[in-house]
Amino acid sequence: MIPEKLLEIMKHEGVVAIATMGKDGPHMVNTWNSYLRISSDGRLLVPAGRMQQTEANVAGNPDVLMTLGSREVPGRHGPGTGFLIKGKAAVITSGPDFDFMKTQFSWQRATLAITVESATQTL
Repeated sequence: MIPEKLLEIMKHEGVVAIATMGKDGPHMVNTWNSYLRISSDGRLLVPAGRMQQTEANVAGNPDVLMTLGSREVPGRHGPGTGFLIKGKAAVITSGPDFDFMKTQFSWQRATLAITVESATQTL
């Protein structure tokens, strides 16, 4: 489900934006491409050091949008490409995926696990 071009983007640094919807409207947080990992079953794993509002929003509505990109990866019309990911998120605080991420990011308090429903190249 995760396109090769997206995997290539994840090898380069860039900003990631994650949008959730709460009772007060949309909420955005940022992280880095280099923080993303892929679980054995193909979910995107994101370490959460803070992201309390994101966690609260996901508890009520698991729908998320994520964008990421890199200037280093060729796109459709020249240098640079990006993706829009739509999916369902869950916040996990124990288990194998949490433990794996904790070994990578000692500062994390939770892991945001995103099941990708679609990944659309935008550039």
